[in-house]
Amino acid sequence: MFQLDYTLLLFSGLFRDAVLIFVLAFLIDIILGEIPDSIHPTVGIGKLIGYFRPKLQSKSAKREKINGVLLLVTVTLIVTVLVFFGLFAIRTYLGSIPYIIVGAVLFKSTFAIRCMRRYTVPIAKALRRGNLDEARKYLPYIVRRDPNSLNERQIMSATVESIAESTTDGITGPFFFYAFLGVPGAFIYRVINTHDSMVAYKTPELCNIGWFSAKMDTAANYIPSRLTALLMVISAGFAGGNLGESWRILKRDRNSTASPNAGYTISAMAGALETQLEKAGHYALGDKGDIVPDDIFKALRIMEVTALLFGLITIILPIIILRIIIVGI
Repeated sequence: MFQLDYTLLLFSGLFRDAVLIFVLAFLIDIILGEIPDSIHPTVGIGKLIGYFRPKLQSKSAKREKINGVLLLVTVTLIVTVLVFFGLFAIRTYLGSIPYIIVGAVLFKSTFAIRCMRRYTVPIAKALRRGNLDEARKYLPYIVRRDPNSLNERQIMSATVESIAESTTDGITGPFFFYAFLGVPGAFIYRVINTHDSMVAYKTPELCNIGWFSAKMDTAANYIPSRLTALLMVISAGFAGGNLGESWRILKRDRNSTASPNAGYTISAMAGALETQLEKAGHYALGDKGDIVPDDIFKALRIMEVTALLFGLITIILPIIILRIIIVGI
């Protein structure tokens, strides 16, 4: 009986702390925004990748592909072990409150909600004034396309596409992994995603060493992207978008991108805004329709409501799991 009570108490405490960490991290993001780059864990992950990658380059394509696996596994292990044992030590020796605070700060570093406004609102405001040069100045912060080659509509489309795709990469992906694996799980996702953004390019220098990172990023986003798109459809109804069109375009155009994941949220957003989001020479999702700078603000609202809904699911999941454990015991 003592063992049963102790087990229930342990699980209850862990899941309670998991919910508190999530809520605090969410509030930190909304109120304070991003952690400074000088101490940002994701920046540290990028430096680790940058340190190991040159050492693993090879003239042999086969060897370089093997080294690509080694690169991702090594950085993932280093980061995950540091996070797991660091939090374990804090909880063991300092107690729950320091554990929750540090856990929340670390978890917050794996996602960014408010940050997207920081880079996209200036683009929308510049476009309202008809200042394309200023809008182009901010665009490289969120997309890889050459801003000088884009006209006004293409700049707006690229901005909205980035908001839609980043809803998964920058928010709901970490939430999903946190729901099942806690803060270390969110960092596993962030390591994979950071690898994808740094080495998963189809250039002669990176095509081999980055192939595994690209595959793992696709796998990691497979479920989150689809859940996010469904919640984005629902969010459209709360944030001034067209719910019915969002669902229709999602069903029709979700597989129209080279990426098996990106098309889900981009098509859902295109339908919600009743416009077409296009990357010239690659894809065009949605039906032809006007797109205006205010659509960037609407896309941000849809992103934020989607993040909130996904966050509620992330909180509810531990409660359901705890209930199953208790009933099972």
